[in-house]
Amino acid sequence: MDNKIPAVTMRNITKRFGPVLANDKVWLNIYRGEILALLGENGSGKTTLMNMLSGIYFPDEGEIAIDGKEVVIRSPKDAFDLGVGMIHQHFKLVDVLTAAENVVLGLPGKLDLKAATEKIRAICEAYGFEVDPNQKVYNMSVSQKQTVEIVKVLYRGADILILDEPTAVLTPQETDKLFAVLRNMRNDGKAIVIITHKMHEVEALSDRVAVLRQGQFIGDMPTKNTNAQEMTNMMVGHPVVLNIERPEPKNPRPRIEVKGLTVRSIDGILKLDDVSFTANSGEILGIAGISGCGQKELLEAIAGLQPVEKGSIRYVEDDGSSEELLGKDPLSIQQMGVSLSFVPEDRLGMGLVANMDLSDNMMLRSFRRGRSFFTDRKSPRALAENVVRELEVVTPGVSTPVRRLSGGNVQKVLVGREIASAPTVLLTAYAVRGLDINSSYTIYDLINKQKQAGVAVIYVGEDLDVLLELADRILVLCGGKVSGILPGRGAKKREVGLMMTKLGGEAADE
Repeated sequence: MDNKIPAVTMRNITKRFGPVLANDKVWLNIYRGEILALLGENGSGKTTLMNMLSGIYFPDEGEIAIDGKEVVIRSPKDAFDLGVGMIHQHFKLVDVLTAAENVVLGLPGKLDLKAATEKIRAICEAYGFEVDPNQKVYNMSVSQKQTVEIVKVLYRGADILILDEPTAVLTPQETDKLFAVLRNMRNDGKAIVIITHKMHEVEALSDRVAVLRQGQFIGDMPTKNTNAQEMTNMMVGHPVVLNIERPEPKNPRPRIEVKGLTVRSIDGILKLDDVSFTANSGEILGIAGISGCGQKELLEAIAGLQPVEKGSIRYVEDDGSSEELLGKDPLSIQQMGVSLSFVPEDRLGMGLVANMDLSDNMMLRSFRRGRSFFTDRKSPRALAENVVRELEVVTPGVSTPVRRLSGGNVQKVLVGREIASAPTVLLTAYAVRGLDINSSYTIYDLINKQKQAGVAVIYVGEDLDVLLELADRILVLCGGKVSGILPGRGAKKREVGLMMTKLGGEAADE
């Protein structure tokens, strides 16, 4: 590919945020007619680099050239004018507007919605998108919203597209559709960059991979000439074992019994419909389902954070006696001897206090344990230091406010704190969301250690490949209902994906 002019040339790109060197003299070429996978650990500078190409940040040093001509990109509008568009992980759509209205929103000139709709249909037909221009965004699935974001970028004339974690919340079937569309766009001469942590997707989709490590460009190569192990070693700088251990459950016995659980949102929308299952001690129960199908409400109901319309949630003691959790507030659930630890989706909204330092955030879990709130600061500090050491949290020290940490390091602190609280039931929602592959495997190892210690683990995750490797059983939710409970060993990815999108037959035996 080096014999043709790159669509994008980034030379000597450097970006600092105070004392942090996010990108350090990075050189990168992006070509039309290829899909480039940009890889690196959390904090390696991938998104920062692409944010400079898309006009969100401006480089402190270096040059960017489009089709061989040096350019200055100071805003997203500058980037669009040069044919560069970025599809972010968190969508920027107005729910009450239609797809077509979102696509043309903010464009200059007189609005001709009919002409816009025709152009949107033509774009969809050309690349294989499935979207109704007249459908309201609030009625769309996650994959449909993502499609609107991509169409919005194409409508504005972009032929250099950047996608940040594009499959994070998609089912296998939705991922296959997206990949087909991206290949069609590549074949049409578009230059496409994907930022992802999923190695099997890199191998399946990309033509070339480029690796960043600690802000520096390590190298690039055709995807066909490498493999997941080699790419991971380049990202981390040393060999990493890419095997998720799954020890057999030891003496599993019921710990949480959920029967006929029905939950509605504050808007009256049915989120869980007659859900029943048992979570056993010494076992990992995986929860699979498309985004918004009730996983969050299920974990919050068990933790006492979510009002329940009807049903039962019982905590079972080792002697077989049980006690109802419904009707108890979260603190009462903890005080009755049940340590329900919750790793929420919203790290800083529910899990940690942004302006407090690491030690004080650890103390949030320990100050009610009968010791003085004022004198028991040594153990939270020691706990914070241990979490920083064991999970390799990048921070100047345990006195640093959590808000100053990167998203991935915030996640490490949160997961480490929850596991360190020695729970009997560990509820984890998206414990590795946004974490690089090395950190993710550290978390999987910690979760397995909890399982081996007899903890009942309920694991909600986005990556089906991980669920199939990690979980002993998988409960599949679809539209708030249980569409099946499968053994983790032997379950097929496509089978689980189909159950996530439509109810299928009788649930397997628990």
